[in-house]
Amino acid sequence: MFPPATQPRKSNLTDKVYANLPISELIEHTLREGQGALAENGALVVRTGEFTGRAPRDKFVVRDGFTENLIWWGEVNNPLPEEKFDLLYQRVRAYLQNKTLYLRDVYAVARPDYRIRIRVVNELPWHNLFVRNLFIEPAPEELERFEPDYLMIVVPGFRAEPAIDGTRQHNFTILNLSRRLILIGGSAYAGEMKKSIFTLLNYLLPQRGVMPMHCSANVGSAGDVALFFGLSGTGKTTLSADHERRLIGDDEHGWDDIGIFNFEGGCYAKCINLSSEKEPQIWAAIRYGTVVENVTFVPNTRTINFDDASITENTRAAYPLSYIPGAVLPSVGGHPRHIFLLTADAFGVLPPIARLTKAQTMYHFLSGYTAKVAGTEAGIKEPQATFSACFGQAFLPLHPTRYAELFGEKIEKHDVRVWLINTGWTGGPYGIGKRMPLPYTRAMIRAALRGELENVSYYTEPIFRLAIPMHVPGVPPEYLIPRNTWPDPNQYDQQARKLAELFRQNFQKYASFASAEIHSAQPDPAAVVFS
Repeated sequence: MFPPATQPRKSNLTDKVYANLPISELIEHTLREGQGALAENGALVVRTGEFTGRAPRDKFVVRDGFTENLIWWGEVNNPLPEEKFDLLYQRVRAYLQNKTLYLRDVYAVARPDYRIRIRVVNELPWHNLFVRNLFIEPAPEELERFEPDYLMIVVPGFRAEPAIDGTRQHNFTILNLSRRLILIGGSAYAGEMKKSIFTLLNYLLPQRGVMPMHCSANVGSAGDVALFFGLSGTGKTTLSADHERRLIGDDEHGWDDIGIFNFEGGCYAKCINLSSEKEPQIWAAIRYGTVVENVTFVPNTRTINFDDASITENTRAAYPLSYIPGAVLPSVGGHPRHIFLLTADAFGVLPPIARLTKAQTMYHFLSGYTAKVAGTEAGIKEPQATFSACFGQAFLPLHPTRYAELFGEKIEKHDVRVWLINTGWTGGPYGIGKRMPLPYTRAMIRAALRGELENVSYYTEPIFRLAIPMHVPGVPPEYLIPRNTWPDPNQYDQQARKLAELFRQNFQKYASFASAEIHSAQPDPAAVVFS
């Protein structure tokens, strides 16, 4: 049985470990250590230091006899030799001696059949609050007999030495699947903890026929489930937070023979330019107990300035799912009826909504496309295509085609309608066109969910062969066909062919593994375009 929350717990790592502290005490410890400040809305505001986002190049999987032939080795899954891990683990243990630590026992996965028990050891008290917010809390009686399946140790103050430890630089995230151990060090960015567990589930669940998905999910009053896939900045969290529907989860889910289920117990929402008007549910969730990363205050106040990107564009808020009114708890639902693949196409080429075939679904899922806009990084003068397999390439321990095929099987078996949604630019590329208005995107999604696009006429554009509805309630028709929104249609054709070629080049890395069905959905840059 655990001791009272306010009492240190003995462990073999250190003499002082606070176990499963409540929110109030974790906030008190954070403030006492000078690691954060309270905003006027009660949220705990912290900074993550050197790293304000994940460092995917510094993620490793221990390569041993167990993992040798299972893992998709390469730039996504960097191998670390067993002997290097053993040495690093001993150095971390030595670092922890005589430090005050914070232990938290949590579950991942809302469906009990696949639930894993995780014990997290944190160096920072606000990290421990993040874990409490993002994962699923066991009941008090479950804590008394909690035996972890996996151990995660998070030590942002420990710096690796690449020459000794085999890392790329001083920060690292390492999964040792054989020993059921995760080590994170050298970075205080809390998202590394969240995504390490997601990576673990992406490894475990496909072996049981369960589709792991980097998506948000909600459900309507009739029990109709919808999934939203998309890379950062495409609107995944925003579009799934709909006052007309109940939120199941904002980021990570599984799909089995019963339906879908959340991996987490909380949300980790981007909050740059957040407002109560555009995103009222997220706005209201930022309150006492929420951890807000890398924001600033309005001068001489404790009011958060959500428009300030001086620290990073990747400002984040971590809060329990229960902070969203009407959220589904426990976070499970039936089979999805609609799936939306989101992209923010800064080339201004893809339509704002298109209906996909099964082959196109697998192809676009495998592609995982969005685009960076000019000016977001030094040297970027025009839009830059970004492809992330399965809309979460950095978290895939297995080959991407394995997930794409499993995805296709689920869609076909359960007769799911799939839509491609472009939340990016219309009327030209970034710098010339404009961003698709959010109210129009919401109207398109709601029309699809209500079945209002089932009996309308469709136009199939020739290069990507996407079926575009000719009428969507609440959306001006001139927005629907992207070629018609450009001042010069010939320039659109050139841009579309360029993007199609980028898709084809990206696909080459999967071509030898992909099925003929997936191959059939490739765009055709040489297609004849009729005006």
